[in-house]
Amino acid sequence: MIIKENILFLRKLFFVTLCILAMFAAQVNGQTWSQKMAATTMKIWSDTASSVKWDYDRGVLMKGIEGVWLQTSDSKYFNYMKSYLDQLIAEDGTIKGYKKEDYNIDNILLGRTVLLLYQKTGQDKYHKALLNLREQLKKQPRTNEGGFWHKKRYPYQMWLDGLYMGEPFYTEYATLFHEDADFDDIANQFIYMENHARDAKTGLLYHGWDESKKEKWADSITGLSQNFWGRADGWYAAALVDVLEKFPVNHPKRVQLLAIFNRLTIVLQKYQDNKSCVWYQILDKATAKGNYLEASASCMFVYAMAKGVRLGFIDKHYKKIAEKGYNGILNKFIETDSNGQVNLNGTVSVAGLGGTPYRDGSYQYYLSEKVIKNDAKGVGMFIQAAVEMERLKY
Repeated sequence: MIIKENILFLRKLFFVTLCILAMFAAQVNGQTWSQKMAATTMKIWSDTASSVKWDYDRGVLMKGIEGVWLQTSDSKYFNYMKSYLDQLIAEDGTIKGYKKEDYNIDNILLGRTVLLLYQKTGQDKYHKALLNLREQLKKQPRTNEGGFWHKKRYPYQMWLDGLYMGEPFYTEYATLFHEDADFDDIANQFIYMENHARDAKTGLLYHGWDESKKEKWADSITGLSQNFWGRADGWYAAALVDVLEKFPVNHPKRVQLLAIFNRLTIVLQKYQDNKSCVWYQILDKATAKGNYLEASASCMFVYAMAKGVRLGFIDKHYKKIAEKGYNGILNKFIETDSNGQVNLNGTVSVAGLGGTPYRDGSYQYYLSEKVIKNDAKGVGMFIQAAVEMERLKY
């Protein structure tokens, strides 16, 4: 019995030692993990014409770079964002690669960086581009109660992903341009999604909901998809904390948003893996065959909890949960190659519902998508998580 206890103690001591080493390793040469990963970002996704693209992956990356810029005040980060976006936005506000008529809510996310550039430079082309994106939201197809469709080609469907793609931009736009009536609509998007997608037993949210119940992936009674995909719940958590940061303090629905955020973080704590301290691709099936620990969702949960603690949205004890998760990310997913470049392993490249080829939302489907190194979404969310941990003086 004593020998067994000693072995358990040594294992815990070993893990704690690894965590401490990971914590201080990033301080080599005076750089934090967020700065090191920002360097990787600017190398892989350069601001040259052949590299730039208007998509949500870049939206996640740019929010990471923005965070490092705010931390360091180093102009190279701002210049990177501006140089990148300037190759996509023409003087008349036209956005290269953007089609409003697709009514794809994914295409709204990068508009958050356009908002930043407009506020810092006052350039009219950014304002015109913002008006185009805002016009999409005005005409975005909706469910009967008012929830945004994820895309025009996915009728009557709300996905958790869409809350992150649209609502933080919507909130920041409404704040900047004093469109106060929009905050009710913004809050409702989260309320609708929780009302339909939250599972009473686990407290987790299903990836998608089809109001029409016509999709093959949708339950014929509830309209819900089958599984709790980690990154989907991560999108929702990150969206909530970002929206709450800008949401009016005296708005009557702020209390509801805070309650939703608190319910979600309580549940996410329960599904954090005890050994690795990160989260699984399918959150509630840790022991199921083929399930694996996934980087992007883990980064999102750490980000949401750390920022939630910093801004006072959730209890301070979540700082410890975020710290454990962050140490887990550093130990499980972060590597430095022979050239000194920091890389992020373990991000699932994509996961969706419907489409062609058809994605049925089954457990097997979520395990079939490729897991890759330095996926833009994962890298961008790691930077955001690292920045928040550094702000908490990790």
